[in-house]
Amino acid sequence: MRALRLEVGDTSLVELDANQIKSNPIYLYDGPIESVLWKDFGTLEATTRLYGQVWTGGPQVVIRYYEADPPGREKLPICAVARLSENQLRKLPGSKPGMALLPFSGSGVTIVDSFR
Repeated sequence: MRALRLEVGDTSLVELDANQIKSNPIYLYDGPIESVLWKDFGTLEATTRLYGQVWTGGPQVVIRYYEADPPGREKLPICAVARLSENQLRKLPGSKPGMALLPFSGSGVTIVDSFR
């Protein structure tokens, strides 16, 4: 993370699903996800793609990011999670098993030292 000039707790903003940018609401499904940075994040510039995994089994969506793909550079490992305060990744009514309905397409992304 140091090579990216990122430390645990650093945050930025992402579009959760590159295929649903600025959609309202959005549907997320268990499995892989491709997100897009809204603004620079350490040495990662806006439009960098973040790749990770989505879990929808609980009352809130969990998204963990493992890889960053900055434009014009090689993919890099990353350890980050989608995170918003006050339960804002909570699924909306109408969410079905294996999917989550969220009222918005954006989220914060936070660097972590490991996944728990």
